[in-house]
Amino acid sequence: MSILFSFLPKQEQQDELVKKFPHAEFIFQKGLNEELLKSASILVTYGEDIDAPHLKTAEQLKWIMVASAGLEKMPLLEIAKRGIVVTNVRGIHKTPMAETILAHILSIKKSLPLINENQRKGEWSKRVSPTELLGSTAIILGPGAIGGEVGRILQAFGVHTIGCNSSGKLPPFMDEIVTFDKLNEVLPKADIVISILPSTEQTKGLITYEHLQSMKQSAIFMNFGRGDLVKEQHLLRALEEERIAYAVLDVFEKEPLAAEHPFWSMNNVIVSPHISSHSSQYVIRALQIFSSNLNAWMEQKPLENEIDLEKGY
Repeated sequence: MSILFSFLPKQEQQDELVKKFPHAEFIFQKGLNEELLKSASILVTYGEDIDAPHLKTAEQLKWIMVASAGLEKMPLLEIAKRGIVVTNVRGIHKTPMAETILAHILSIKKSLPLINENQRKGEWSKRVSPTELLGSTAIILGPGAIGGEVGRILQAFGVHTIGCNSSGKLPPFMDEIVTFDKLNEVLPKADIVISILPSTEQTKGLITYEHLQSMKQSAIFMNFGRGDLVKEQHLLRALEEERIAYAVLDVFEKEPLAAEHPFWSMNNVIVSPHISSHSSQYVIRALQIFSSNLNAWMEQKPLENEIDLEKGY
């Protein structure tokens, strides 16, 4: 059984895998080696390096382990036609992303950007207007593993949480739930709107200018899912017209964000270069899921985090 990695874990992590699975042949490469892919039965990748032409030559490939949550850059239809199993590391992002989201919320609520600016100017000013989280309302678009962890922490601060998903089923740590088609009914209540949605046909362009227009002028909009949730021209217009107070953006329609993009210089926008899930524990947790799944694969048992290739998640 040949297992090809298209990224390089640390040497001690490679050694641990080889020791734990002595009957498997591990090949660790930086970048996808097309020649080695031809004989690989398992590919471990971040998901951005494999395309449809690769599948034509990867005749032995049976399982793709994606060491990230996003799958939108992968040729899922072609993979499905081949009957290849795809799994990802859904769930490992919840701690770093929830902590990052909370850090941004508290920073804005406690006027830290302004305090930092005053410090740089050497200005002793008490003209700041911090607000509290207690008693506020947050809408969480995509209340899954990450959204649920965000909801749990926000509830501890006394925040009322409203989840929004496609099913309408109430997940943990949500006080209410609405479906996507009812989002416009609850947006006017929200002090914070947080998206952690993946990119699917259902979520692309889900947030419109009309949605942003219906929010409180004091509201914070946060996108930590995928950049195609909202057209940037609509978000830019809402911010310039002060329809909302703040946007915290970790994802964008096109990445990296162009150097001339207006977001960089706007006082009511925080630009984060798609790093909210970064953590010293990331690869460790990803390999834990892979090891567990490799055991299951060898024993012909169901795999954790198997992807529905038609839905894309």
